[in-house]
Amino acid sequence: MTNWIIAPAILPALTAALLILGWRRDIRMQRIVSVTATLALVGIAIFLYHLASDGEPRVYRVGAWPAPFGIVLVLDRLSATMLLLAAALALAVIVYASAGWDARGHHFHALFQFQLLGLNGAFLTGDIFNLFVFFEVMLIASYGLMLHGGGARRLGAGFQYVAINLVASTLFLIAIGLIYGVTGTLNMADLAVKVPQVAAGNEALLRTGALLLFLVFAIKAAFVPLHWWLPATYSAASAPVAALFAIMTKVGAYAIIRVYGTIFGLDAGPLAGVAVPWILPAALATLLIGAIGLLASRTLLDLASFSIIASMGTLLIAIGLFDVDGLTTALYYLVHSTLTGAALFLIADLVAARRAEKGDALVPGHPISQAPILGALFFLTALAAVGLPPLSGFIGKLMVLDAAYESPQANLIWLFVLGASLMMTIAFARAGSTVFWNTEGRATGPTWANAPISPIIVVALLVCASALLSIFAGPAVDAFHATAKQALAPAGYIDAVLSSTHNVIPSAGH
Repeated sequence: MTNWIIAPAILPALTAALLILGWRRDIRMQRIVSVTATLALVGIAIFLYHLASDGEPRVYRVGAWPAPFGIVLVLDRLSATMLLLAAALALAVIVYASAGWDARGHHFHALFQFQLLGLNGAFLTGDIFNLFVFFEVMLIASYGLMLHGGGARRLGAGFQYVAINLVASTLFLIAIGLIYGVTGTLNMADLAVKVPQVAAGNEALLRTGALLLFLVFAIKAAFVPLHWWLPATYSAASAPVAALFAIMTKVGAYAIIRVYGTIFGLDAGPLAGVAVPWILPAALATLLIGAIGLLASRTLLDLASFSIIASMGTLLIAIGLFDVDGLTTALYYLVHSTLTGAALFLIADLVAARRAEKGDALVPGHPISQAPILGALFFLTALAAVGLPPLSGFIGKLMVLDAAYESPQANLIWLFVLGASLMMTIAFARAGSTVFWNTEGRATGPTWANAPISPIIVVALLVCASALLSIFAGPAVDAFHATAKQALAPAGYIDAVLSSTHNVIPSAGH
């Protein structure tokens, strides 16, 4: 069964190659193959999540090389949770895109599969250098997806996106060089053993490498003041691409949890919690700037983009507590905010397609076709994003406030979370009333008879997922609590990776 750990990386890689070599000009076959492969990926992710639910980390050693010399992929509760979330979101996005967006440029489905390869590899790798490699695979694919469909605005935003990520990649390599120069290894489990043993004279270099690495993850996670690339990039991308990008910032959050929970955790000696003092101040600033950006938004896409930033602020507050309750909350909120953020981008696209003269601009216009269903979906998604009952955002923010109750900064956290929620409520209420209520004239846009129904079904399912996360909050929180405990007590992870006999995949000749 351990062989299946590599499947989330192999499947999208083979699918992308097959799409390019076999059906590069046949969009119908591309859709069939891509949707089928993504559906299979969901099945594999469900199986791996079930496999990891017993709490035992499992390791796939590529080429049967033992750690720390070879490449290892590690499946535990945290990586399995992220794999399942990414696969579920990918299935929703690929079905939405197959209604027409994928035909507006070349190689959408191949790039989409390469993006999944990067995402899944980043979640599974047990090595910092291969984390860098999968980041680059993910980013190169995202460059192509970002530019899908063309246009001057998209090209300008894409150039900015490429530039900031090239800087981040350079910093990543410098950080890797510093860490390897001091410790002689980049395997996460091996680093967790060697970091506490580093000589006092090398601590400053290692600390510099650790903080540079944190800076890279902060760029990926859109920490303020490193957030400025996100609104321009996400609002310029096509709607399904922006919806998939909703999980991109979560990769940065995942990397923070993995690296600073496993390598620089409580047992890291003088470097224990090296990045923790920076997380909470940056998280509060991110939440505040996201809420202000929501109030200042002039389009629905800007609204969705700044909602991602605000949600990252809330998520990072929970991560910044760096205890089991905080991380449990963070995982619950991570799933909620990813699904809600994706739904917001897709709703903005559906609305824009029905307001030809105004697009997604937050200005009065004609009534839109299918307004009742789209208005209801927008209202429910707004409730989830703001954190009002009965959807998962409400439970998530209650959990954040509860987890922060014993923190020395509890009053400040409560003030920022509640104040930002009020600002977000005003922003979404203004947007909804402008688009759906402040209208005059005849309805515009496609009707039920001449518009595909699948995009609306996809959005409805994402909203239902938020509702289900609320209804089954008890079991979900229990699962996330077990995941948080495992992530913050990495002894089992280290043991599984460094053991010479535990879960070793035999080579072909043995």
